[in-house]
Amino acid sequence: MTTSALAPESSPRSPRRGADGDYARLLRRISEAGLMNRRPVYYAVRLGLVGVAFAAGWAAFVLIGDSWWTLLVAGFMAVTFAQIALVMHDVAHRQVFRLRQRTELVGRLVGNAGIGLGYGWWQDKHTRHHANPNHEELDPDVAPDILVWSQQQARSSRGLPRLIGRAQAFLFFPFLLLEGLNLHVAGVRALRNRSIKQRGSEGALLFVHFATYLAALFAVLPADKAFAFLAVHQGLFGLYMGCIFAPNHKGMPTLTGDDRPDYLRRQVLTSRNVRGGALTDLALGGLNYQIEHHLFPSMPTPNLRHAQVIVRDYCTEIGVPYHETGLISSYREALRHLHHVGAPLRTPDRHPATEVPPRDR
Repeated sequence: MTTSALAPESSPRSPRRGADGDYARLLRRISEAGLMNRRPVYYAVRLGLVGVAFAAGWAAFVLIGDSWWTLLVAGFMAVTFAQIALVMHDVAHRQVFRLRQRTELVGRLVGNAGIGLGYGWWQDKHTRHHANPNHEELDPDVAPDILVWSQQQARSSRGLPRLIGRAQAFLFFPFLLLEGLNLHVAGVRALRNRSIKQRGSEGALLFVHFATYLAALFAVLPADKAFAFLAVHQGLFGLYMGCIFAPNHKGMPTLTGDDRPDYLRRQVLTSRNVRGGALTDLALGGLNYQIEHHLFPSMPTPNLRHAQVIVRDYCTEIGVPYHETGLISSYREALRHLHHVGAPLRTPDRHPATEVPPRDR
């Protein structure tokens, strides 16, 4: 079933006895259906297609040359970079290769060298997110930064986040235009972190990407068009990446402190699925099946839509709310949540006890 009303900041209730076995039974059904099996042909084709798109984009860039039509190529390359990032995501989850060494090699080549996204930084961050989705102290994706994700974070915010938090729902999508730059900078800054494996090779590959990228822009285009290409490419890349990941958890229940339901409920209750057909699957890279992906991170992407039927029925069977909505509605829920958590900054003298979180309709 789907939930029709979820309080954005409510915490899932403690699971009943025997909850640990709920996931084991679900995993057994999924495994018996063969949905954890590898899909080598699918990934060979997918890797081949994104590789062709990447090469074709740069070939078009060179052939078009000194022309404002090159901005169309910038838009195409933004989509291509995001699709490559989605492939890197699947590789990092070991959906493609069984061996860790091969996984990390391809991940660094695709991420660091291909699109300038630090594989080691992203893998560390994403692993912590999967372990504790939407937990304010443990999930780096809801750690307060420029934006705040809960009213508690809003009340304790200072400086720019406090100023922006008042209108963050209106600024969210414009800010995504800077997300591409943020991803690049975060990968470089993470090189100072000793816990990142193979920092030398990660840094070298990032440097090769940035140097080659900028050299190509200014070798083919005059300065004005080169900067315009850079702005359009990186801006749309960040916007697309944000639009892929925003529907997954934003506006879903958050956890704090010792709130730690069992694994199944922790993943299902904090995640949102997005309904749609083949085009939605392609555009979101299969992450529209976010509940299934969080329950089975190593499940190949094309198997997620088949797993959805089993997971949704099983959640109904054990009484766990399963939330899915359309793409536009998912953005609406996320923006409503951002507006709600900024309320203390717009009305600082309002008593928290009088606040009633909005409910999705």
